[in-house]
Amino acid sequence: MPDVIINKEVFYNPVDFVLKKLGGTWKIPVLWRLRKKTWRYNELQKDIEHISQKMLTQTLKQLEADGFVLKKVYAEVPPRTEYTLSAKGVKAIEVITYLRTYGLQLMKDEGIDYEELMREEVKKKSKP
Repeated sequence: MPDVIINKEVFYNPVDFVLKKLGGTWKIPVLWRLRKKTWRYNELQKDIEHISQKMLTQTLKQLEADGFVLKKVYAEVPPRTEYTLSAKGVKAIEVITYLRTYGLQLMKDEGIDYEELMREEVKKKSKP
């Protein structure tokens, strides 16, 4: 299979291309949140644990540049910016959903009860 070079970046096959577009630590968590509603920047930052302001800004810019996310800036004081999925982003959610389902099955096969881990996490957060 021939290498494909786009913007000086080498892609070895279509799967590699997708993984480079959606891969990294923060792209999928951002897209996953946008699947059901429009979010403001500060809402995303509060909801995604451990993401820095710099990384959220960089991730949103990359997702917007790649056409997965639409950004809308309102001319208000203070300025309001909202992010939503584009049609391309909605299509990416189909892939992410499949990967998530497969990941849950792999975890189950390894004896990891992800749903129980999530319930425990919610209990920890709800304790005063």
